[in-house]
Amino acid sequence: MDNKLPRFLLTFFLGFIGSFIINHTGLKPDGWKSRTCAYVFLSLVTFGFYGLVASICNFTFDEAKERNIGYFQE
Repeated sequence: MDNKLPRFLLTFFLGFIGSFIINHTGLKPDGWKSRTCAYVFLSLVTFGFYGLVASICNFTFDEAKERNIGYFQE
C-alpha cells in the first residue's frame, strides 16, 4: 500500500497532530519515525513553511535514502 498521499494530507492539514498519528499507525514507513516535535517548533518559527515543505516531501520519501525531510531512522 502506498501511504504517501495520506501522509501528505495528514501533515499538510494537521501538522503536529498528523505527524503524531503517522508515528502511531501503519502509515509510518518501516524503520523511520516522523519528526513530530520539529513540526511544531519549525512550523511556528517559519510561519508554516516547514510544515508545507515536509508535507510535500512525503511524496518524495524514499526508504533507500539515508535522509528524508521530516523523518529520521529509528
